[in-house]
Amino acid sequence: MTSDRYTHGHHESVLRSHTWRTAQNSAAFLLADLAAGADVLDVGCGPGTISADLARLVTPGNVHAIDVAEEVIERARHLHENDALSNLVFSVDNVYDLSFDNERFDVVYAHQVLQHLSDPVAALMEMRRVLREEGILAVRDADYGAFVWWPLDPRLDEWMDLYHRVTTANYAEANAGRFLAAWVRAAGFRDLRVTSSNWTFHDEPERQWWGNLWADRVRHSDFATQAIDHGFATSATLERISLAFLEWSKQQDGVFIVVNGEVLAYK
Repeated sequence: MTSDRYTHGHHESVLRSHTWRTAQNSAAFLLADLAAGADVLDVGCGPGTISADLARLVTPGNVHAIDVAEEVIERARHLHENDALSNLVFSVDNVYDLSFDNERFDVVYAHQVLQHLSDPVAALMEMRRVLREEGILAVRDADYGAFVWWPLDPRLDEWMDLYHRVTTANYAEANAGRFLAAWVRAAGFRDLRVTSSNWTFHDEPERQWWGNLWADRVRHSDFATQAIDHGFATSATLERISLAFLEWSKQQDGVFIVVNGEVLAYK
């Protein structure tokens, strides 16, 4: 279960997106149920910006933030070394075989993680193992097939098709948002609360940020390498798609809506 291939990789353009995320824009569906003093496990924490927010919210509780990539954990530690958060710990761990005892946490949170796993139900069962009785699971994943943008551009349609082909080759599910409830229920959780929320990019700074981010990802991230390695695209294909994102970012009426599925459930 440790051979899952992360479609995005850890290129700067990917981390640029991850460090933008906060508890407010990525965990709002959980915050009303997050109590001070709770012990939280943040699975797939990336650079830890959400983890740090959660640590501030649950003080004097603790947040253990984990990721499978050592380089990512080192970056997270460096990014937050001056935050004075004694209740935040970063460590390398594997979601399929967590190093924590049974019933260790009050809350397990996983953001944009399940879409990259070949066996999300197995991962959820392991998350359930480390939850205390009545503990809360909170998972949120994008649903690429539900993304909406304007103006329309056949090159962006090509990007969407290519993204699905790459993730399928990686035994991952790009449309994870719509599958979350079924996966969570199959892992043995109960009392599911299923919601959705969007990230919307429209004004000029938002368009510039999102368009440039994906223009770089399409050319330089592991997604680009994998698309070529699988034989799904050429460098010329990726340059064409990258240009489409740059041109979209300059459209005054441009909008890009990222749809996310969310499930909050109990052990």
